[in-house]
Amino acid sequence: MWNIDFISEKDFTDHVKATIEKYGEKLESFDLKKFNKNIIDPVKLIFDKTVYQYSWEEIINNEIFRQRDKSNNNDIGYFHQRIFSYIKKCHVPDNGKEGGWDVIYEDPDGISLPDVGVVHKIYVEMKNKHNTMNSASAGKTFIKMQNQILTDDDCACFLVEAIAQKSQNIKWETTVDKKKVGHKLIRRVSIDQFYALVTNDQNAFYKICMALPEVIRKVVDELDSSVVPHDTVIDELKSIARTQNTNSENIAFSMAVYMLGFGSYKGFQL
Repeated sequence: MWNIDFISEKDFTDHVKATIEKYGEKLESFDLKKFNKNIIDPVKLIFDKTVYQYSWEEIINNEIFRQRDKSNNNDIGYFHQRIFSYIKKCHVPDNGKEGGWDVIYEDPDGISLPDVGVVHKIYVEMKNKHNTMNSASAGKTFIKMQNQILTDDDCACFLVEAIAQKSQNIKWETTVDKKKVGHKLIRRVSIDQFYALVTNDQNAFYKICMALPEVIRKVVDELDSSVVPHDTVIDELKSIARTQNTNSENIAFSMAVYMLGFGSYKGFQL
């Protein structure tokens, strides 16, 4: 039974599907050529395998995952941001439009904030993780928010963090031009608190998280089978290893890995 009343099961499923489709080329299967496109570091790979006591399959799969994961944060950012387009009184502007805000929440009946009182609009800058902004980026974001509340004295600005240090809705204090600054209308808010505010459901984000695994599984099952990667890297490396003139499987596979980065180096030519 669907027990979330602030977003329909269909809308949630459609949003999960759109997020998975955003993965795009990262869903493509890895062959050896794609795996070594930027030339891996064979020495690091062999150190990691041995020190962490991974099998060759595990270390190769970990490296494939690392390469895929480098740009996945943008896709998860899409999930966290765009879901609010389905939630009442929230608006997700097109990229770069309406001041470049990620989400705008507006309630004509008023929005009550701790230590602030009532405002009628909230402008949101959303981040995946609390430590993704350096001091220059934080200062620039704070100034943007400061300019917004100078323009509109009936609003607040939120820095909403999906992975915050803790659940919070507090005045954001940061450093601008080497000075510590803060304003009660400029707030640092964990995503669970933002969900609670806009849905009037204290457990809203928890409910989303609990629904997510099954909906992702269902969407992946329904999508074309090409969505699920079928990587051939390990099989291709095994094939190269079989050509090595040694009785040690580990040395043979190590040589196959060395050839990825050192194939033209002295002593490594077949």
